[in-house]
Amino acid sequence: MRDNTISFLLNGAPVVISAQTGGHLCDLLRHHFRMTGTHLGCEHGVCGACNVRINDRVARSCLTLAAQLDGMTVETIEGVTKTGEAAVLQTAFVACNALQCGYCTPGMVLTALELLAENPAPSRKEIRDAISGNYCRCTGYHAIVNAIEAAAQAQGMNANG
Repeated sequence: MRDNTISFLLNGAPVVISAQTGGHLCDLLRHHFRMTGTHLGCEHGVCGACNVRINDRVARSCLTLAAQLDGMTVETIEGVTKTGEAAVLQTAFVACNALQCGYCTPGMVLTALELLAENPAPSRKEIRDAISGNYCRCTGYHAIVNAIEAAAQAQGMNANG
């Protein structure tokens, strides 16, 4: 493998790094930038624990090569937490007991943010469909659906009043 210099925005800050062409984004985030909110689960793109946003779309960081990021925008759970974008969802997750071990939570929150950006008032079926690519071994999903629904309602009330 050879090194490539790549530059991208990470949570709003420009970064320039030398990344091995075979290195994955999840490893880069966790080991180089110490952003450990992005979790490694299956490392096959199945579980959603490694979800991040790349150019405003949720993507699996375990399947994304770091070398692909040149010129892109990457946002992690740390980024959406720092900006406050995830605050309503995070509050709802706590209030609805939608996190137990917390391993899937960052990926679920990023998935839910994408859903609510596209559909501010999703039905419970639409919520279940949106999170169907994210595994949770602890909650049984009911509490997560409740939390996303509560966040949608809270955001709707904030927008209307």
